[in-house]
Amino acid sequence: MKQLGVGIIGCGNISTSYLDLAPLFKSLNLVAVADINMDAANARAADYPVRAETVEGLLAATDVDVILNLTIPAVHHEITRQILEAGKHAYSEKPLVLTLEEGEHLRELAASKNLRIGSAPDTFLGGAHQLARAAIDSGKTGPIIGGTCHVMGHGMEAWHPNPDFFFQPGAGPVLDIGPYYVTNLIQLLGPVKSVASLATTTFPTRTIGNGDRLGETVPVDTPTNIHALLEFANGATVTLGTSWDVWAHRHGHMELYGADASLFLPDPNFFGGEVEIGGQDGEITALDGWDHPFGVPNQDDRANYRCAGLADMVAAIEEGREHRCNIDLAVHAVDVMTAILRAGEEKRFVELTTTCERPAALSPDEARALLA
Repeated sequence: MKQLGVGIIGCGNISTSYLDLAPLFKSLNLVAVADINMDAANARAADYPVRAETVEGLLAATDVDVILNLTIPAVHHEITRQILEAGKHAYSEKPLVLTLEEGEHLRELAASKNLRIGSAPDTFLGGAHQLARAAIDSGKTGPIIGGTCHVMGHGMEAWHPNPDFFFQPGAGPVLDIGPYYVTNLIQLLGPVKSVASLATTTFPTRTIGNGDRLGETVPVDTPTNIHALLEFANGATVTLGTSWDVWAHRHGHMELYGADASLFLPDPNFFGGEVEIGGQDGEITALDGWDHPFGVPNQDDRANYRCAGLADMVAAIEEGREHRCNIDLAVHAVDVMTAILRAGEEKRFVELTTTCERPAALSPDEARALLA
């Protein structure tokens, strides 16, 4: 498989995950990093076998074919636009953009230049979630008729030294953690038809509990407690609860209820974990017989294969096929999430204006083919 040169714009904490894990994949050749802060770029280049560039230099680099956008979500659209204008394929951290209009603009721009756009999350390619996909596709559950998903906690202010962003428009639990849940639901069930929600902001401020700003308060200007109802095009209805106002709960991460059996999935924020199934006898047992490489623990007893979506996109470019973390999936996920927020504000059902195909399943053999 031919390697394409990959560069990174944005050298914050998340960049180390990509730099650490890229060598696992044979299609990826990370060659350079860039940041508006050259000290940050130089620091990454000192620790990894890549060179430091200015953002302008990276966009112009002749040995870079694909650029990974790891900037803050507020500038995802602008940076990805610059990447495409420079004639390079783009892959973005989640969420791809913050508005449907931005997503549609990037889709049109990429199509006009015959370039690819990919977007995290790629955790749905993990062994656990592909096992759940195989169970649904093989008919073990019967048609999925409903489900529940919960991502609940008390936000980032206790441990993050600069949590301001998380509580501003463009973040909150729906746009920050929601992409993992929404994207996994789409790959399991297909596109969403309409949504409704209730959304509140319980605490007007948050107190920083760590770092140099210990004790400082930050304002909360986006909903932090959102309960949504998702109607899928296939008829399934799923409840999605997202909250940073909860100290403790006993909800499972994701449960899907089929006509013949129920599935219990691990956290879609991660690649691995146990998948369970319960049928008409009432017994809940682990699904087994699955040898998927993206479910094998490789980092602190956890399966972490970040870069899988990027590697699949690079391979897809060479093979002339659609990549799984594709622009249509990413734009539809953004449409779902922003519609949830709008529904909560307006207290009504919102019809989705986009759709997408379910991304192709990733079998164990196809996953192995991506690995070095």
